[in-house]
Amino acid sequence: MSPHALGIVLLVFVTVVWGSTFPIVKGATDTLAPATLLAWRFTLAMVVLVPFLLRTTRLLWRDGFVLGVWLTIGYASQTLGLQTTSANRAAFITGLSVVLVPLWLAGTAKQKLSVRLWGAAFFALAGIGLLSWEGGALVIGDAWVLLCALSYAGYILALEKLAAEHASLQLTAVQVAATGLLCWAWAIFSGGAIVPSGADQWLPLLYLGLVATAFTTFLQTVGQRRVTAPEAAIIYALEPVTASVFSFLLLKERVGLRGLAGGALVVLAMVLSQLPDKTDKRAKVRDHGLAE
Repeated sequence: MSPHALGIVLLVFVTVVWGSTFPIVKGATDTLAPATLLAWRFTLAMVVLVPFLLRTTRLLWRDGFVLGVWLTIGYASQTLGLQTTSANRAAFITGLSVVLVPLWLAGTAKQKLSVRLWGAAFFALAGIGLLSWEGGALVIGDAWVLLCALSYAGYILALEKLAAEHASLQLTAVQVAATGLLCWAWAIFSGGAIVPSGADQWLPLLYLGLVATAFTTFLQTVGQRRVTAPEAAIIYALEPVTASVFSFLLLKERVGLRGLAGGALVVLAMVLSQLPDKTDKRAKVRDHGLAE
């Protein structure tokens, strides 16, 4: 398997795990404040990554903190949003980062995008629009999740730039640690720093911390060394589709005909983004031989 193909496979798996987190986080916020949930989520993720914090540099911590700020804004706004909006709709709005990445690049004139990727972004936007259409009146949670989409677009672009500069496990550990420290500051400041109790609180936290945070952040860091930011953004468009499946299985949230049509357009966008394009001269993010 080529490095580029491996990057695609890893990022697709990441989106599946992410999709499962929307109903889980929504359920967890019934008993845990968002700040407390995130503080413990990233603490658990950091525990398994501690060995990779032993050999770090000032430059690594600087870059990891930059990524940690983007992650903190994204996770915090999404968790706050899930208190008042549905898991389905939150996933669809988060998916707007798919469109924001190429628009961000075009607006800053840092990268010229091919017609193929612009077409993929259009189908992704149309698909997310159809999926969101079924959600009913807008609520304050939707605004929070829109902030999440903006911050996650920034994270994707920052990660593409920084992932090739450091070993994947070390960069994963540092950005998770930075995010955890920022979330603890939020929890303490808001008075929500408590110790969870009971299986109904610890089981979701263990899954969110170990699988959906530590493991997926590592896979994303590895994957984005092999895939460009616009391509990664299109792959992440699969997340609302997987979130819809998990939301139905865990919360009984349903998607109608418009939602199914939107999901099909999202998948089409993902496939279109991976078709060969002889006119696309953009350089791929390649493996630089760093330890993983």
